[in-house]
This record gives sequence, C-alpha cells and structure tokens, in this order.
Amino acid sequence: MQIQSSLTRIASRRRSVCLAAALSCALLAPAFAADEVFPTRPVHVVVPFAAGNTLDNALRQVAEEYRKSTGQPMIIENKPGGAGLIAAQQVARATADGYTLLLVNTSMLTINPYTFKKKLPYDADKSFKYATGLLGSTLVLAANKTVPANNLQEFAQWSRTQKNPVSYASFTAGNSSHFAGVILNEKLGLNLVHVPFNGTPPAVQNLIGEQVQTAFLPLPAVKPHVDTGKVKVLGVSGPKRSELLPDVQTFAEQGVPEMTLYVWSGFAAPAGTPDAVFNKLSEDINKILRSQDIRTKWRDMDFTPLPMTPAEFTSYIRDESSRWRKVVEVSGFKIED
Repeated sequence: MQIQSSLTRIASRRRSVCLAAALSCALLAPAFAADEVFPTRPVHVVVPFAAGNTLDNALRQVAEEYRKSTGQPMIIENKPGGAGLIAAQQVARATADGYTLLLVNTSMLTINPYTFKKKLPYDADKSFKYATGLLGSTLVLAANKTVPANNLQEFAQWSRTQKNPVSYASFTAGNSSHFAGVILNEKLGLNLVHVPFNGTPPAVQNLIGEQVQTAFLPLPAVKPHVDTGKVKVLGVSGPKRSELLPDVQTFAEQGVPEMTLYVWSGFAAPAGTPDAVFNKLSEDINKILRSQDIRTKWRDMDFTPLPMTPAEFTSYIRDESSRWRKVVEVSGFKIED
C-alpha cells in the first residue's frame, strides 16, 4: 500500500510538471512564432478620416511597399467621424494580435483628452501601444494681400496697430491649426481672433477671398496661391525650412521656437499586442520610411517621414501631450459633445 501510494504521488507530480511545462510552452510559443513569421495574413489599418486626401495617399504608398516587403497586404479602412473617436474605439477593442492597427494623429492622442468634456472611449496612455511615427507635416502662417507684412516681425508690428483684431483661420476648431494661433498670441502678445472652418479647402477659399486675413494651414494647401501671388507665407512651423519655400524662415528662426511643431501621424495597436509582433511591425514600417523612394515621393507634399522605435514614439507622444495640454488650458477651449 505504501509503494502504491508513493507511485501515485510520483505520477501526480509528473503530471503536474508536464502540465506546467505545457502551459509554459503555450505561453511562450506565440511570441516566438510571431517574431519569426509575422505577418502571415493581411494587416488592417483603421484610419480616422475619409479617403482621397494627401495623407491617405501617403499611407497607401507605405501600404504598397509593405506588401512588397512582407508579402502581405496592408488594408486601409477609412473610418471618419467623431474627431477620431470612432476609429480609436474600434481598434482599442480589437484583438491584440498585431493585425489591426490604428493610424493615430496629433489631435486624437495629445489634444482630444484635454478638449472633450465627456470621457473619451479610449485612454491615450493605456488603450494602445505605439509602434512608430508615419509622417510629420508643417503648418504655415499664411496671409492674403490685405496684410502688408512679409515676415513674422512685420506681421506682429502691423497687427498691434489694427483697430480691430486680426483674424486667422483653421481647418477646424480644437486641433493644432487652431492652437497654433493660441501659442502665437501668448508668445508675441497678440490678439488674433480664431475663425474655424470645416476642412482645409474652405479655409483656403476664405483666405483668398479676404473673409479672413491669415490662416494656419498645411503648406501644400496654400503653395499654388503663393505661386500666383494671392497668398504669402510669413513663417513655417517645421524644425527646418521647407524645400518648397526655402526662402521663408521658420518660426524658430524668427524668435518663436515654441511654434516648432508638426501635424503628425503614426501607427498604434491594441495595448495587449505581444512585444515580438509589435517590434517586427515597427521594424518593417521603419525600413520603408527610411527609404529614399518614400522621401522623394513625399517631398512635394511637404511630408517628413518619422521612423521611430516604439520607445521613441511613446516618448514623443508624451512630450506632445504635455505641450498641447498647456496650450488648451491657456485657450479655455472645450468641446461639449
């Protein structure tokens, strides 16, 4: 009986050891397998805006290179609406396997958390893991022919002499083109009045039509009108001058380094995505972003590739969040719905 009892205990221990080993292998296997073979099927990228604009075109160029590099398509799913909330919520709830990504942007992660009065359906710090940037686009301070200034200093001096506040347009309220004016007001002691529009085209039309005097807009949107003399650019928000307008100084060169900013976008995945999958995803995309072909294609759109490691992109987002939180607080702006 004692021998039988001992054999039973030994068999029980062996079963426990085998079970523990099996569980350990099961937990480790997906990470190693993903590291070796990811992706084995199409990767979906949920995009918080409609198809057809220049950013959408740039993303599709990356998707094509991704297919060539990995053998798997990157399928773009445009999910506009709700200032990015709809797309963000969909990805935050998706299976965390690396096959569903979110194209994140400045407003979604670093501005919305401070402008919306209601609780967002995602947490910028906890709902996602951040793979890499995609691209950065500069904003410019554009002025029409009613503004007798050719640089930021002349503009500041002129605007202070005006009986009525000088107006500036944005492509919508509650984003970087809106808050760029808030920064400029604070740093130069100006009183520019914000006039929001529903998109870039109407903002450009009203600038040319002289319904507004200035605007913070992407350079490609106003470049054709700069070429015809209808619009002039007084400053560029990038860290260096744009190749499209090499004679126009950056805001930093004109004494306002706080205006050095990008309207940026990048890739995120649900928070539980395995590190091995996530790192492979980041490496594959960064290889594309560092290629000369992409840099050449994006030059005329004034897009700068932003390849980063996951740690670098996460740190970048936190820095941006800190910057825009302070600006939103200064503005007092809030979105009710």
